[in-house]
Amino acid sequence: MTGALVCTRCATPHGLDERFCPDCGLPLVHSPEVAAAAPPVSQAQERARKVRAAYAEGPLVRVAAARHQAEAEFLQGMLLEEGIPSLVRRSGGFDVPDFLAAGPRDVLVPESGALAARETLGVPAPAALSPPRRGTTPPWVRALAAALAVFIIAVVAAGVIVAISP
Repeated sequence: MTGALVCTRCATPHGLDERFCPDCGLPLVHSPEVAAAAPPVSQAQERARKVRAAYAEGPLVRVAAARHQAEAEFLQGMLLEEGIPSLVRRSGGFDVPDFLAAGPRDVLVPESGALAARETLGVPAPAALSPPRRGTTPPWVRALAAALAVFIIAVVAAGVIVAISP
């Protein structure tokens, strides 16, 4: 059925298999004649229409943490209003079966929407992990390691001497 969906900006008709206008990038809506005869839209369909395609690509990355389920859902709502899809999961190591809404949560978004999500939530970008550089060990740590090595060698040598003496 061609022409069932239209773009709100350019009014170009599209088929039911499309979600976004290829020219404008905006989500498509049902044309007035189809919308009048269509069944009511479910909450899941309404949420899916808000998602921007540019923010829905790549593996999931953690962008924020919430203290409990309600706070995590609030952050999800903020992200959805900006067109960024998100997923909430329990933080690792926190399982509270008696209190299902309690416990910290991680907010995850696709990699393509991570920067926009951090800007929306006001969360700073994570510090880049740099590989450890050689020769940056403090001198006192190297001296302690050398002293420990000398002590272990002395204990082993004393044990060998005691073992071979009559």
